[in-house]
Amino acid sequence: MTDNAHSTALLTPSWFARPAARSWTCASGPAEVRRFHAALPGYAPTPLTELPRLAAELGVGRIFVKDESSRLGLPAFKALGAFWAVHRILAERAAEGRDGTGSLNGTGITLVTATDGNHGRALARAGRDNGLRTRVFVPSGVHPAAVAAIEGEGAEVVRVAGPYDEAVRQAAEAARAADAVLVQDTAWPGYERIPGWIVEGYSTLFAEIDEQLAAAGAGAPGLVTVPVGVGSLAQAAVTHYRGRPPAADGRPGPALLAVEPEAAASLLESLTRGEPVTITTGETAMAGLNCGTPSALAWPFLRDGLDAAVAVGEAGAARAMADLDALGVPSGPCGAASLAGLRAALSGPEAVARRAALGIGPESTVVLLSTEGREANPHATATG
Repeated sequence: MTDNAHSTALLTPSWFARPAARSWTCASGPAEVRRFHAALPGYAPTPLTELPRLAAELGVGRIFVKDESSRLGLPAFKALGAFWAVHRILAERAAEGRDGTGSLNGTGITLVTATDGNHGRALARAGRDNGLRTRVFVPSGVHPAAVAAIEGEGAEVVRVAGPYDEAVRQAAEAARAADAVLVQDTAWPGYERIPGWIVEGYSTLFAEIDEQLAAAGAGAPGLVTVPVGVGSLAQAAVTHYRGRPPAADGRPGPALLAVEPEAAASLLESLTRGEPVTITTGETAMAGLNCGTPSALAWPFLRDGLDAAVAVGEAGAARAMADLDALGVPSGPCGAASLAGLRAALSGPEAVARRAALGIGPESTVVLLSTEGREANPHATATG
């Protein structure tokens, strides 16, 4: 799955910038995704919370946090992609009159995936709601409570003695069975369609942000900060903001900043080298971002559409999580990485150059994606 990549330790600085990204464009995503999610039981837009104290601290006009701590009854944004992908799988099989076992509604199949926690639980919920079996491969380092939550959705959990990339490999192998469908949120050559559906599912999050910013009188954001594991959410951000027509006044779309743990900065390494690479990851409280290989489907979008990428340490993420919690946003370590990355970009000795690269000034509006609540990733070392 990563034959074109090579293993390496992180050799690059913790910052990469490409300001020309704001002039790059791509096709937009399908409009029907939002309608699908809006029709689901329990759907409601997640909060977009303004935090003036952070805006004052970082010298920008307004800062909003998209709080994904409760999305469709789950503590992370991943439900958006998993529910849409399962819907597409079942609709396709129904149209073809098959599911591999003779059942028209797909109840004979098993959904298979690997996860650092949130995607696996979301897929297990989507499977349960549709009467499907789910088998989830979980790498080492995922908190036992997160594993128990996946099992609590009715999934079979397979524990893997290795990192996330090894869990992905084992899940792909298991999904070769005749009654299995791999529903993975990362892609490699030859496996792109279902990961593409997952990315499409995430578009609802950005459509909500547009509406919520307009309601707050904030207009378009100047910067959107996205935590990155394999890069599928960041791909959805690029598709949303680079796939829309130019503003009436000719202004470019927002800058997009990717944030990774220093222990797993595979995208930063790939951007610096100009090609996707696989790195050996270390331990991090940001478990959902502990991925060693960028998604092959996401890579071209991230290479051309991201303005910058930054790697953050454990202490920065822990501080950000505590600060968000004190401000009423119950963020887990992965979600808090957005704030840690923003602080790394807008403060310190390199702040002037980094602000210039992002096009950020004292009137700018910034959106942070807090992709999970604390329940999603109760890592024992999350406090530092």
